[in-house]
Amino acid sequence: MTESASLLSLFISSLLGATLLPGGSEAVLFAVLKTYPDTLWLALLVATLGNTIGGVISYGMGRMLPLTQKLKHVEKVRHYGTPALLLAWTPLLGDALCLAAGWLRLNPWQAAVFMALGKFARYWVIAVLLV
Repeated sequence: MTESASLLSLFISSLLGATLLPGGSEAVLFAVLKTYPDTLWLALLVATLGNTIGGVISYGMGRMLPLTQKLKHVEKVRHYGTPALLLAWTPLLGDALCLAAGWLRLNPWQAAVFMALGKFARYWVIAVLLV
């Protein structure tokens, strides 16, 4: 597999891993960095971008849900605001946070920035630990 094909695979697995679909972007990141260690920063950028776009898709899905009633746990997200999306990388909780942020109509640009920061930090830690 070529370097660009590996990075494309990383992007796709990162994007899918940020939605409700299962994904193994950490394993793909590990494989890319083992095969092409000189692509560290590019691989981190690609994984972060894919994972952030996946989070934004979940945000958009939440935004399409009708505002019908107040939900206890969603109100906690309103309390913390977009900085809560620093945790958007966490399994299961992250998907719910992104959906809740969309449902609450939190600022989409701020939401994307906080998602990206949290997701980049996660991939950076994984890369440091694995490589």
